[in-house]
Amino acid sequence: MAPRRRQREQPAWLAPLQSALVEALPRLYGATASPGVAALIADLVTALEQGRLSIPLPPELAPELAPELAADALAATALCRDPDGPLVIEADQLSWRRWHDLRESVLSALLERVRPLDIAEPTPAPLAPAGHARDTTAPIPGSSVGPTATATLDARQYQAVEAVQTHRLVLLQGGPGTGKTSTVARMLAAALERDPATRVQLAAPTGKAAARLRAATGGRHPCGTLHRLLESRGDHFARNRHHPLPLDLLVVDEVSMVDLALMAALLEALPASARLVLVGDPAQLPPIAPGAVLLDLQEPDLQACLGDAAITLTTTYRNNGAIAAVATALRDAAAPPTHGGGIAPPASGSGVAPLPLIQPLLEGLGPNDNLAWRQEIGGRLPAGVLTRLRSQLGALAEKAARCRPAAPDGWQALLAERDSLLVLSPVRRGPWGVDAIHRAVLGETASGPAASWPEGLPVLCTRNLPELGLANGDVGVLVGRADSDDRQILFGGEKPLWVHPAQLAGAAEPALALTVHKAQGSEAAEVIVLLGDAEPDGRLLYTALTRARDRAELITPS
Repeated sequence: MAPRRRQREQPAWLAPLQSALVEALPRLYGATASPGVAALIADLVTALEQGRLSIPLPPELAPELAPELAADALAATALCRDPDGPLVIEADQLSWRRWHDLRESVLSALLERVRPLDIAEPTPAPLAPAGHARDTTAPIPGSSVGPTATATLDARQYQAVEAVQTHRLVLLQGGPGTGKTSTVARMLAAALERDPATRVQLAAPTGKAAARLRAATGGRHPCGTLHRLLESRGDHFARNRHHPLPLDLLVVDEVSMVDLALMAALLEALPASARLVLVGDPAQLPPIAPGAVLLDLQEPDLQACLGDAAITLTTTYRNNGAIAAVATALRDAAAPPTHGGGIAPPASGSGVAPLPLIQPLLEGLGPNDNLAWRQEIGGRLPAGVLTRLRSQLGALAEKAARCRPAAPDGWQALLAERDSLLVLSPVRRGPWGVDAIHRAVLGETASGPAASWPEGLPVLCTRNLPELGLANGDVGVLVGRADSDDRQILFGGEKPLWVHPAQLAGAAEPALALTVHKAQGSEAAEVIVLLGDAEPDGRLLYTALTRARDRAELITPS
């Protein structure tokens, strides 16, 4: 097994921001500057860049070397003085007050929704024994849920269908293939069976995730991105407490990608009477922006507050072979499951390297398994991957040539070809990074304008553009030759969406390969993961491998 890899590079803006805050905060708040406090502020900035809202205070021995770092001494400074100090101490954690207060507000608002609905219904029938499917082909005596919505459900799925009848908040979680989406469909059927006038809305953090949710639920209900639902206006949302969302039941899928600020905006715009169903897999990568709401909800005390409104699906209905086995090993390598059966996140930067944990599984893979593992010489891109990408680009160009806005019959075949292969890397830069892949396949045009890109090239939208119906992370395909006047980018879900490249100026980049973060919410028939020389991360590997529907290949440096 290759040796431990280097950590990812820090962004260029991080050090200047650390220096500025280290100097400014003690000065602005009249606190004594010291090397110890400066180190804590710098560490908090680094943590926030990584999506973490707090850092542990130094261990007990540290105050002997730096007395100002003792919790009581630090708490007495103006930096931690309630309510205006920018920092806050809670237990052994130091946090930015802004994010600490926002987190407390969001979690309190979510738990407030757990209270029972104001309905007079018969007491639901007992659940089937764990691990057994309930015979629900006939009405369930004493239950508010009819047979249509509950046929062939296992015990935990049935619990979820019952929960949406009795709680304003339901947390439904589980790994790939555990039936989350089919359970959501039954939950919606149950709600509409009891009240056909229920206004239902489906949403997800990205356009790709929303499209998958829409397709999986048959397109029966309105479905879009959270930013579009909240009517994003760039720096604010038009939907808020004064202009709430007109709905009775909202389902949010891929909630592992929802950050703290977005969840706060959603809760502000959601009517108090509306029901909220959060669906996700806490083992997936957390959001890029600060605050992993789904991971916060795994805390034992919060799981206890959620009670039977939190349901974790554990039965696997989609056999994904070796991919599922390795993904399960990554997920189970972390701490034991949380209270209530919640899924523990995979081993990540906790000193436990994930590759050695799954090495026995990787070494035991056979030629007929749906997961392959290869080790390649580091420092140069694997030739086989580049060959596959050039072949896919040729197939995309061939299908794009038969698809035009004026004659768009081939748009579905074109997007299906786009989704046949997904090449992922943890990083943008480096020998096996996304930028290097694009330079190898596209040459100098990779960093040029869209006008110079070849027909058939997948294109990534890098900003939320609600006026165009696009979200950050949406991937389209270029249609039309580089020298043609009718060049367009095809996006689409239920129907084609044509966007002129000029409309994406400054918000588009090639997408033959994606970072794992950008691929969240995506799915492809085949996935190739180039791990490169970045430090392995269990949650990242888990997220990357579970993007594959049929087959995956993991490539690591030798």
